[in-house]
Amino acid sequence: MENHSYLYLALSLVSLLVVLAGKRWLSALKRNHGMRLPPGPWKLPVIGTLHHLAGQLPHRAMRDLARRHGDVMLLRNGEVDTLVVSSREAAREVMKTHDAAFASRALSATVAAISCGGRDIIFAPYGEHWRQLRKIAITELLSPRRVLSFRPIREQEVAAMLKACAAAAARSEPIEMRERLAALVADSTARAVFGGRCKDRDMFLREVDRSLELAAGLNPADLWPSSWLARRLSSSVRRAEECRETVYGILDGIIKEHLERMDSGAGAGEAEDLLEVLLKIQRDGGLQIPFDMVVIKAVIFDIFSAGSETSSTTLEWAISELIRNPKAMRRATAEVRQAFAAHDTVPEDALGKLHYLHLVIRETFRLHAPGPLLLPRESQEPCRVLGYDVPRGTTTLVNVWALGRDERYWPGDPDEFRPERFEAEGGSTANFKGVDFELLPFGAGRRMCPGMTFGLANVELALASLLFHFDWEVPGLSDPTKFDMTEVFVFTARRKANLVLRPILRVPLPDV
Repeated sequence: MENHSYLYLALSLVSLLVVLAGKRWLSALKRNHGMRLPPGPWKLPVIGTLHHLAGQLPHRAMRDLARRHGDVMLLRNGEVDTLVVSSREAAREVMKTHDAAFASRALSATVAAISCGGRDIIFAPYGEHWRQLRKIAITELLSPRRVLSFRPIREQEVAAMLKACAAAAARSEPIEMRERLAALVADSTARAVFGGRCKDRDMFLREVDRSLELAAGLNPADLWPSSWLARRLSSSVRRAEECRETVYGILDGIIKEHLERMDSGAGAGEAEDLLEVLLKIQRDGGLQIPFDMVVIKAVIFDIFSAGSETSSTTLEWAISELIRNPKAMRRATAEVRQAFAAHDTVPEDALGKLHYLHLVIRETFRLHAPGPLLLPRESQEPCRVLGYDVPRGTTTLVNVWALGRDERYWPGDPDEFRPERFEAEGGSTANFKGVDFELLPFGAGRRMCPGMTFGLANVELALASLLFHFDWEVPGLSDPTKFDMTEVFVFTARRKANLVLRPILRVPLPDV
């Protein structure tokens, strides 16, 4: 009898799965009647194509699937239809030809909690709210003129980092560079945004980092948005709200101090920080959208979560690739030392002399785009991509990691770090400013990252300065090709292992 009970239970479960699968199949037939949908891997009931991604880095798994199913591929992650494009032709259609149709963001439950329902710049739905915020970002916050005004901050923070490296070199001790690079970018960003260092920096960055992990995770509430049970079982939304409230609580105190200083007239004549710019815009009024403190805090959250994380990650990968490729390291080091032989430090206004260093940065972006899948877009209307129908409401990912390693665009060995590929006769002329769709670290079109100039300024000066003053070696590593380059996906694609290096001082630091 007991065996029969188990048999009846098993048959009941199988019958239930068959009924559910049949209902979904009939529903799909009705929904897709007359449409030529993109191909994709086989699906399971309820979970869809998630099993094809399990246990793998998503950008790598999607690249491998695209090799079998095509450059325009349709996945179903839970109940979320997800279009993945993996060729420059498909990327051009999404981000240029049909840019307006794909200009909105896919707002998952977790991301909605972090961004207050998309009241920031990054995740705001396409519309007047986003247009007004983007205009403020481009013309007031992150313009070349504003970024240039922060040059003294960058130079001071780089000098502080170099001093810490020199102290380690004097003791012949290794130094954990991930922590140093993250602190450099965070402090530079904090001084640009707040006018000074944030006393709660470590907590602030920890919560920002935690929010990125939550936004990148395959959370039940995000995968089955219509399911009440999934929302109940998922803690991601609650934890995302906790992260946001912790960050906003820190910002409340900083904003209060700024308002008091502005009311008292203190600091008049000093260079404006970005928070002061935002508060003045709010006081002046004139915007056609609500511009309250929640929006201001959401914009600041964006600057830290997008700007700090991507810049420090890019620096870490650039140094790692140079460590792993001694020939490129020697050439980059020789160039910067020759260019500034008459100086005791690297002047930011002369970085244009460094031709090869900029190729190193471009090659780093090719192999290690900070956001390997960019940020998800959502189709606002039905359209066609390379002849396939894309229904309204489809989440869309551009696999820029796959584009950067595609042998169709990068002949030879596309996985090899070779900055010379951009200068050789007949080599690639692609840049990363959104016009060459095989190299898209900052995206393209309407939703292209507005902070490119801000981020690059942090990367260029720091990298040039580290190479100018120091040689770098990995303790205990005799074969550079064995250097661990394993990735981990946390919204960005970071190094999994810490970056522990021993600095060797070659050009003394200036006396301060």
